[in-house]
Amino acid sequence: MNPKGKVALVTGGAHRVGKAITMMLAEAGAHVVINYHSSATAANQTAYEVEALDVQALAVQCDVSDYEAVQHMASAILARFGGVDIIVNAASLFGRFRFPTDKPDDIALWQRVTRISIDGSFYVCNSLAPAMLARGGGAIVNIVDLSVWTPWPNFTAHAVGKSGLLALTRQLALELAPTVRVNAVAPGPVLPPPTYSEKKLQQKARTTLLERWGSAEDVARAVKYLIEADYVTGDVMTVDGGEHYGHNKRASSDA
Repeated sequence: MNPKGKVALVTGGAHRVGKAITMMLAEAGAHVVINYHSSATAANQTAYEVEALDVQALAVQCDVSDYEAVQHMASAILARFGGVDIIVNAASLFGRFRFPTDKPDDIALWQRVTRISIDGSFYVCNSLAPAMLARGGGAIVNIVDLSVWTPWPNFTAHAVGKSGLLALTRQLALELAPTVRVNAVAPGPVLPPPTYSEKKLQQKARTTLLERWGSAEDVARAVKYLIEADYVTGDVMTVDGGEHYGHNKRASSDA
């Protein structure tokens, strides 16, 4: 699918990786719906930057874990554009806690993280897929990460949420074929948390085969490929500089 002239929805599309995907789509000529939860200022700024590229932008506040809110967002999109051709589920919450836990805040965090990744992506696709099917085609790309293969200590909710999203990717590819293609992108180290020290940045870079960090734009380019690749569905692309094989290199050097 050529994104030019198409309508795309990016959940979590106001900042970080989500914004890079939003801007990639706009630069490719797509009209973009920018979903955000609490980042209104960032969403409006991103919408301004999108419209500067001579395409349309619509910033919509919506907690994707709330099914009724997603239905309202879908209604607004249908009223403005008549539907979407592209969905990118990039919204997520990076929650950390130790398991097992007896803390009510941790239980609430589990529910919040998994509902955004799994329920939210399901709600968005369920609300907009009928119109996408009626338009005769479409592409959905879900953003997961390496935790779907290698669990991360103290990130139980995050790893389970992303793993569920990968399972949803494959299931929707089956359910929506042949009209709509559904794939996923699994980024590695592309945007460091603001709390990382220079030492921590260098340590993380060395976990990749390329020995460096990637960028949000690297993820956006992978999303673009999966939107355009008309013979790819039900698959996942890693964008991690070879981090998922990095342990083999480290083990060899330590031997």
